[in-house]
Parts: sequence; C-alpha cells; structure tokens
Amino acid sequence: MKKTIVVFTLFLSTFIMAQNTEKLPYYEIPKASETYTAGSVASRMVDGLGFRYFWATEGLRPEDLAYKPNESGRTSDDIMNHLLDLSNFILNSISEEKINSDKTDMTFEAKRKQTLLNFEKASNILNSTEDLSTFDTNKFPFWNIINGPIADALWHCGQVVMLRRASGNPFNSKVSVFNGTVKK
Repeated sequence: MKKTIVVFTLFLSTFIMAQNTEKLPYYEIPKASETYTAGSVASRMVDGLGFRYFWATEGLRPEDLAYKPNESGRTSDDIMNHLLDLSNFILNSISEEKINSDKTDMTFEAKRKQTLLNFEKASNILNSTEDLSTFDTNKFPFWNIINGPIADALWHCGQVVMLRRASGNPFNSKVSVFNGTVKK
C-alpha cells in the first residue's frame, strides 16, 4: 500500500510539473513572423532569448541555484536576479508600462515566471513595431538595447547552463536551440 501511494504521488508530482511547464511562455519558440521587418527580427531575438532562458532554468534545484565555482563567483540565483533586472530593463525601454520587480520575497519560480513574461511582452511589442527608432531616447538608441541587455541576457543564460552542468544537473539534451523545439 505504501509503495502504491509513493508511486501515485510521484506520478501526480510529475504530471503537475509537466502542466506548469506547458503554461509558461517559451517551452517552444513561437511561430516565426511571415515577414521580415526590423520589429519582427528584434522580436525573434527576444524569442530566442526566452527559449534559451526557459530551458537554462527549467528544473533547477536548490543546490543548482546555490552553486558557485568559487568564492568570488556568482550563484545561479544571483544570475537569475540579474536576468530579471535585464528583462525589466528591456521591457521598460520599449513599453509605456514601467515595471520594477522587487526580488526580495520572490521565489525562484516567481522570478523565472516574471522574466519569461517580460520577454514575451517585449517580443510582442517589438513584433508589432515597424520603426524601432521610436524606442530611441535622449539617453540611448535602440541599438544599445540589442548590444546591451539582450546580448547580456544571452550571455548569462549560458552561464546558468554552465553552472547547472557543474552542479550535476545538465541542460536537457532533447532541446534544440537551432529549431526552438523539444524532441519528444
């Protein structure tokens, strides 16, 4: 009887986790735009970032989040905080809505979800924009968003993947970043 309960609990936990995975954006990369515009290309860059972020952070354990290679290094949790800040910056740079996520009491799951939702919102805004210069400010042009926070976030997704491998929890080998899909 105990064995049956344990098996049922494991099955139910796996099922619930699988359901949660499907609800967040970027389990797979969204369908590409049918036309190439400045906005659709920038949107696709953010979609690629969202997809990589989803899978870099999927299934991270507490020991993965706390791992750092040495005393001067950052933990994956520290990097996740930075990625949330970068996603806020990207979205705030192109949106009328200004957000600032207070990470103090946020769980790993909440930070991950907010970051993914920020990437999705940013992608949608960019995809519907014909002229990216509308996002230029008196401080910086949109170009800086590309070579700044978008490129930086891609860099940090790679760091999370490297740290998770080092802590014994490798990246899902069924993920194809080239195709933006997951092999069944």
